[in-house]
Amino acid sequence: MTTDELKIAVLELDTEAKKKFILETLPPLAKDAMQDRSFLLQLFPVFLGILKESGLDMQQLLQFATVRDGGPSGGDPA
Repeated sequence: MTTDELKIAVLELDTEAKKKFILETLPPLAKDAMQDRSFLLQLFPVFLGILKESGLDMQQLLQFATVRDGGPSGGDPA
């Protein structure tokens, strides 16, 4: 299956299926992508665009990340 065929198939999914697909595939895809710093620089504007369209601002995202990771140290609060 080509990337174009995959793209078409994913875009034809209903909203809930798209969300599930993103949550289940992004982590393993990101693990591979993290090895290529130049790709991360290409990906960053995509994430910024998603953030902008969502109505969240960077400060809200950072606050969420801090709470989720257990505080400024990044450790687990438990």
